[in-house]
Amino acid sequence: MTPWIRKLHKWIGLAVALQFTIWLGSGLTMSLLDKDAVENVHHRAPAGDKPNWPGSAVAPQAVLAAATRPVQMIETHWLGNRPVFRLSDKDGTWLASVDDGQPVPVTAEAVAAIAAADYVGEGRASPPELMNEVIWEARGHAAPIWRVAFADDDGTTLYLSGQDGRILERRSTMWRIFDFAMMLHFMDYTRQQDFNNPLIVMAGAGGLWIALSGIWLLVTSFRLGEFVPSRWRPRHELTVFAAGGARLRSVESHSGDTVYLALGRNGLQLPSNCGGGQSCGLCEVRVRGDAPAPTSADREHLDKSRLGLGYRLACNVPVRSDIQVEVAGGAALWTERTATVASVVPVTPFLREIVLEPDAALAPSEFQPGAYLQVHVPGYSLRRHDLDHPEQHRLDWAALDLPPTLTSREPVRRSYSLSLPVEKANGKVTLLARFSPGGRGRKRQPAGKGSTYLYSLKPGDRVHFSGPFGDFALKPGAKEKVFIGGGAGMAPLRAMIHSLLDHGASERIHFWYGARNLREAPYAGEMEKLAHTHPNFSWHLVLSDAAEHGAGLIQGLVHEATHEGLLQGHPDLHACEFYLCGPPAMLSATRSLLDQLKVRQEQVAFDDFKI
Repeated sequence: MTPWIRKLHKWIGLAVALQFTIWLGSGLTMSLLDKDAVENVHHRAPAGDKPNWPGSAVAPQAVLAAATRPVQMIETHWLGNRPVFRLSDKDGTWLASVDDGQPVPVTAEAVAAIAAADYVGEGRASPPELMNEVIWEARGHAAPIWRVAFADDDGTTLYLSGQDGRILERRSTMWRIFDFAMMLHFMDYTRQQDFNNPLIVMAGAGGLWIALSGIWLLVTSFRLGEFVPSRWRPRHELTVFAAGGARLRSVESHSGDTVYLALGRNGLQLPSNCGGGQSCGLCEVRVRGDAPAPTSADREHLDKSRLGLGYRLACNVPVRSDIQVEVAGGAALWTERTATVASVVPVTPFLREIVLEPDAALAPSEFQPGAYLQVHVPGYSLRRHDLDHPEQHRLDWAALDLPPTLTSREPVRRSYSLSLPVEKANGKVTLLARFSPGGRGRKRQPAGKGSTYLYSLKPGDRVHFSGPFGDFALKPGAKEKVFIGGGAGMAPLRAMIHSLLDHGASERIHFWYGARNLREAPYAGEMEKLAHTHPNFSWHLVLSDAAEHGAGLIQGLVHEATHEGLLQGHPDLHACEFYLCGPPAMLSATRSLLDQLKVRQEQVAFDDFKI
């Protein structure tokens, strides 16, 4: 349940944070506006003394007797400087003459005189306009209503009752700004200024949810054992096996630890981008014997078939007794390799090829295409200009909202796929890294710690890494293969394609790759050359930017273009294998498309970089 709560906490928090910003901005606006300016006091004439009530006025009883409908209340009133009786019932109000009790209409001439007497300023009044429907500036009052606008700098407008000539509202430009801010503050978009409207109640409930779920996530992030020194907790043996069954080693662990934590304390660092936070899914292990019931985090990152075989996230498996687990990667878990940066090549504005020359020779059989390394990123403090880029990419980088200093306080590990087979690179490791600039806005998200570090590297620098890891690999056999990718997903797919073609693969191989424009398409020339050299290989570049034009260019989204250009007319999709890698949205859309086409899951291999 925790991952579900974490996601809901994030998205509801985003909505509430947006509304909180609106509350803050609208409240600040209302507090800064001058109250007298909002009420248009400086254009209001001071109240004068009314003339004496005429002694010749008929008696109220005579007025009541002359009324044509029942009267609930009668009172003296002034229509400008004219004395009248004001009568009302449940349906409305009307005026009667003090001379004979006959009805007195509220005319445009009377309204103009009342408005002119109330106004102080140089603005010229417009002719009174009778409005038989209520407008928002005079809401809360019954029609008909007279509107008189004055041509001054403050946008003064008076609204008078069409029943008795009273001035109902005095409005101005400043009031309209205040009213708009109040509408946003109350979330009452019907402009009725109801503080108890359903939207603000929902926002308040959302804020309460954020507080309660935040407390829940805080509590669940702690384990009771973390508050008890390890020497006071029972000891258990954690035995580690390779995926093939070979015993690797046994380590000591304590009740309250997780498998991930116990292995890390003993120098066996499982792959992880989240540091054991249950969010990346890289620290997958297989529990031998009775595996604990899968949690929501396990179900989120592992499919049902693997869960049934006992696979779990190591960061989510508690150690309560002696336990045995199988891990992928074998000795690579505790083997740290060192290398020298041989070259750094900007392939696109934000994709960079980094070639490492290991100090010790690598076994090509271990570093299969599709595998990834964990680069050990040390703590750093870099200035923006430490991230070098060529002149042709200067404008792209100038548009980034990067801080003057980029820092990472603690060492972390980040995963990067091989983009070329080791044997083809003469024993070197070739990585393709996308720069992550982070988010913008009031609460800036920091730039990617791994990509920032890699983009600061220069030839001759020293790098530490572990690996290889991962199960994204070519399947044995000679089935027709369809590669679909985008962004940094080029890396593992490129390595796989080179491996196939270098080893004489004769089956049909299709590569559909999506980019925004030609400048952001890495290795396009290399892929075109491979397509000309190998008749069984075809290369299709799909560009989503509608501004791109040219002969042979395919426009649109890569999964849609692949469907239209290959899949919908393919005679036998069940005889194909699919290899997918790219941004989450592209990957999700492509997998959904293959599901709709009834492609079996066992035909599809993908690498989602665990993001």
